Amino acid sequence: MSDLNEIFQDEVVTKALVRDIELPYGAGTLALITLDNGFDHTKPSTFGPGGLAELGEALDAVAARAAAGEIAAVGLTGKPFIFAVGADLKGVPLIRSREQALQIGRLGHDVFRKLGELKVPSFAYYNGAAMGGGVEAGLHCTYRTVSRGVPAFSLPEAFLGLVPGWGGTYLLPNLIGAQKALKLIIDNPLAQNRVIKGQQVFDLGIADAIFDTADFLEESLAWTTRVLKGEVKVERPEVDKGKAWDDAVNMAGFVLEGKLHGSAPAPVRALDLVRHAKDRGRDEGFAAEDEALADLIMSDELRAGLYAFDLTQKRAKRPAGAPDKSLARKVTKVGVVGAGLMAGQLALLFAQRLEVPVVMTDLDQARLDRGVSYAHGEIDKLKAKGRVDADRANRLKRLITGSLTKDAFADADFVIEAVFEEMSVKQQVFAEVEAVVSPECVLATNTSSLSVTEMASGLRHPERVVGFHFFNPVAVLPLLEIVRAESTDDATLATAFAVGKQLRKSCVLVKDAPAFVVNRILLRLLAEIVGAVEEGTPIETAERAAQPLGLPMSPFVLLGLVGPAIALHVNETLHAAFPERFPVSEKFRRFVESGKTGVYRPDFTLDPEAVEIFSGGDRPSTEEQVLARAVEGLAQEIRIMLDEGVVAAPEDIDLCLILGAGYPFHLGGITPYLDRTGISEKVTGNRFLPPGVATVG
Repeated sequence: MSDLNEIFQDEVVTKALVRDIELPYGAGTLALITLDNGFDHTKPSTFGPGGLAELGEALDAVAARAAAGEIAAVGLTGKPFIFAVGADLKGVPLIRSREQALQIGRLGHDVFRKLGELKVPSFAYYNGAAMGGGVEAGLHCTYRTVSRGVPAFSLPEAFLGLVPGWGGTYLLPNLIGAQKALKLIIDNPLAQNRVIKGQQVFDLGIADAIFDTADFLEESLAWTTRVLKGEVKVERPEVDKGKAWDDAVNMAGFVLEGKLHGSAPAPVRALDLVRHAKDRGRDEGFAAEDEALADLIMSDELRAGLYAFDLTQKRAKRPAGAPDKSLARKVTKVGVVGAGLMAGQLALLFAQRLEVPVVMTDLDQARLDRGVSYAHGEIDKLKAKGRVDADRANRLKRLITGSLTKDAFADADFVIEAVFEEMSVKQQVFAEVEAVVSPECVLATNTSSLSVTEMASGLRHPERVVGFHFFNPVAVLPLLEIVRAESTDDATLATAFAVGKQLRKSCVLVKDAPAFVVNRILLRLLAEIVGAVEEGTPIETAERAAQPLGLPMSPFVLLGLVGPAIALHVNETLHAAFPERFPVSEKFRRFVESGKTGVYRPDFTLDPEAVEIFSGGDRPSTEEQVLARAVEGLAQEIRIMLDEGVVAAPEDIDLCLILGAGYPFHLGGITPYLDRTGISEKVTGNRFLPPGVATVG
């Protein structure tokens, strides 16, 4: 324990505060333990060695009182809005031995299991956000209540590279069954760490009762009284430990293999723990969790996952190179040039987040009507799903309007173009907009690859032009590449970052370089994969070769999603700048000219005509050779980008790929993978990140 305290010396210790509550109607005394780290809800309570020790001591004291007949029950709750959000992970990167890692698992079990071994019933009152170890602490209790207002309840461990290792993989499936448990333990973490809310906690059978937020504790205590007096009998459905359990585990394994192809050990380990939880005793189940935690804590995947988590929680909130936010100008009206699908998505997002008037323009009334109707239709869908009420839906619709003339932008503070990816078209658009807006109005482009500097070159005020590159779908992907052109001034840049933050996007400052970050890296990957296919490698082989990268979709599926024509356009931009690294092959051009949207048919079998277009090569590669070619190309390109100053650091490359391209957390983006596999040093002579950052050593 002393080793752990030294490792976690910066821990914000969560106190376990005990007070007695006299229950009504002679039900006796309840010892209520409140978890509280002394801060408000913006700094949630966690469990490090110190916090676990505090809870352990409190439970020892109430256990003695329970044994002496002094109390009738024990309750566990959290500070306002927060129950507890799990283990304190700050010290994990400092753990250097498996024995220390094993202590972490055992300590959590030793403390939490006391909640289930008291001589009196224990009650968990999930009053607020509960995640990881917070959820597990409640699972050890005899009974659970949940507030209807709980905004987030989850077991996110597999998302980071761990397993729910303080009872979660054993207690939860034995409480609600394997199928429901696996949704929380595996499905939700791998769906971008999805959370559930209070009502779902109750509906799943995790909580035995649900109460409104306003009087949650009072109602929970009244319910506790009724349980203790026998007036309420908690009945839970019997868990099927036969075929239903096995089927749920087998189906989860099938889905896992399809998604990850063995590239992430944590969810596989979690699935194995659930598989055996139906036959193991509690002690055996807990011991298996200890061993799994020890192995995973000492894995590179966890360190990479924690690195990725740190990027998205800290670096994304303090973008490198962003100017002083006090320079930002206020935005009270937004203009959107264009009324296509992307423009409609942008108009809706600006209206939702900024709550200011948004005016769309296009060349004719029919296009304009379609664009405005799309945005209004999406608002109707939100209303139908209960995401907005009727009043808000009507307000949002009133904010989004259309105009055939750009004079409607005269009083706009921010105008973004989303027109055809052609330099002359975009230059003309900006010239027309500049003629009617104020000199301080920010002009933003959503270009995916073109030079922002060239786009602004003919304007009277090129300093107010900035790249504002969203990713599709706009409402889902959180990344926003903010591109500083040669003339962009600090006030424009500060306004862009302020608007990006209001839009709830994670902003990364990017130099004005061809295709910026995400598209440049993805196109280099595609160039190497497609190149191997054109040389004679079967498409299936090339697709499988990329599986160790753990991408959310294979290269040719990604090509179909992006659209071959768009990929070709970006590739041509990159070819013009870097012809030796981004060739434009005639086979790929013919594929685009054929009008095909991908190499797969609707049933996901290969389209013979597409295969024929790419055929003819006589130098096929193996999976291993294709993978080596791809990752070596990525390492080369990333080093060049860093040398060019496209972004401030390798961390920004990883942040962009995680948030804009769905690169997996357990790999930490791309640079930790390249470092860990030795590719970085082989290709560039150096690692991208120092040893111990995103790796064990």
